Amino acid sequence: MRKAIKTILGASVVAMSFIAPAQAAGDAKHPAVIDWSFNGPLGTYDRDALRRGYQVYKEVCASCHSMNQLSFRNLSQEGGPEFTEAEVKALAKEYTVEDGPDDYGDMYERPALASDRFVAPYPNDNAARAANGGAYPPDLSLINKARSGGPDYIHALLTGYQEAPDGVEMRPGLYYNPYMAGGKIAMPSPLMEDLLEYGDGTAATVEQMSLDVTHFLNWAAEPELEARKRAGFMVLIYLAIFAGLMYASMRKIWADLH
Repeated sequence: MRKAIKTILGASVVAMSFIAPAQAAGDAKHPAVIDWSFNGPLGTYDRDALRRGYQVYKEVCASCHSMNQLSFRNLSQEGGPEFTEAEVKALAKEYTVEDGPDDYGDMYERPALASDRFVAPYPNDNAARAANGGAYPPDLSLINKARSGGPDYIHALLTGYQEAPDGVEMRPGLYYNPYMAGGKIAMPSPLMEDLLEYGDGTAATVEQMSLDVTHFLNWAAEPELEARKRAGFMVLIYLAIFAGLMYASMRKIWADLH
């Protein structure tokens, strides 16, 4: 029995020796809390921010990151960027997709349709890793839900690149970002001042582009947000009225008894 206890304690010490460094390396700066328009029980998406955010994704992020859960037609749905059907068709036609087989059993390429999903930048995962030094660019469809801190974290990460402090050694292919676990990230800073030109004339600063694309990514991860909040608000109104009627009924019943 005593020997078994010693074995367990020894194993625990060994395990802790591996866990402690991992926790230290995983320390990351906590992102600042942003007052997003979609926060709160009555929050909604900013349509202009969603449109600009899609532009940032399309012109910057889409060169490496896929969004496999979105179709082009989602861009016209209520509660989203609300592009017109004509705009969505035009956006889809900028891409080609593989289709088929045809009558001869061959695959062929055609212009994308509104019903097609966003076109991925790489044909498969191995090609994505090979093009990015072995690092796989994650799909962004649910990234705001997949990362602790959600939109605050994504915004902080995009704007948090800086020179590595003294004493921190960076091997080639890594970049310093204090919001990343361990402070090291394989993705170079994707944003720079005036990287693109917004159609509505908004200044394309790093801060603005980060806010806009994060706004868009949150909609992609939770497109039903506005409908859900409206439904919740109506349920609360119903429950309040129901509670009032029940209280009035109770008062009347007990008043008659006394």
